[in-house]
Amino acid sequence: MLDADFFRRWMAVTAASVDREAERLTALDSPIGDADHGSNLQRGFRAVAAVLDKEAPDTPGAVLTLAGRQLISTVGGASGPLYGTLLRRTGKALGDAAEVSEEEFAQALRTGVDAVRQLGGAAPGDKTMIDALVPAVDALGESFDAAGAAAEEGAVGTTPLRARKGRASYLGERSIGHQDPGATSSALLIGALKEARGE
Repeated sequence: MLDADFFRRWMAVTAASVDREAERLTALDSPIGDADHGSNLQRGFRAVAAVLDKEAPDTPGAVLTLAGRQLISTVGGASGPLYGTLLRRTGKALGDAAEVSEEEFAQALRTGVDAVRQLGGAAPGDKTMIDALVPAVDALGESFDAAGAAAEEGAVGTTPLRARKGRASYLGERSIGHQDPGATSSALLIGALKEARGE
């Protein structure tokens, strides 16, 4: 079973991963975006780690709902609302339970991913974070390891795609050949699950 401590660790591990990879995320964002994806997410997840330390919510749902709210209020551009919606809607779907099963978490995360799809209007193949999140959620029923691998594969798989949503879509053919930064940061988020459980 997964408790509030696990979800706090998940956010802390994600914050550390984003810290480590911020320069790479910004480098990926330079040719097809605003060159601020890494710095924006770094600021957002540092704020999440700080607020979770201070407020220490005691249910999985409360941890993710607070994290999502914090991202929306601190991250500029599209990333804040998209990541914030993902975590808030996942948190709401988990409800007030003190512990949740991996299966319940997988279902809740699917609800969060669906909310992101609705908000951004993106589908798999559009070269967005959805290309990492959808395969990750599909694999989550198997294991955290499988979900992380699926997200990473999905992120790498955005390289040959032409962007059909988001800032990169304005570039048309020139978006081809660049790995999507949003899918890459989503893979960091999913990859952090395994480490948060100490695997």
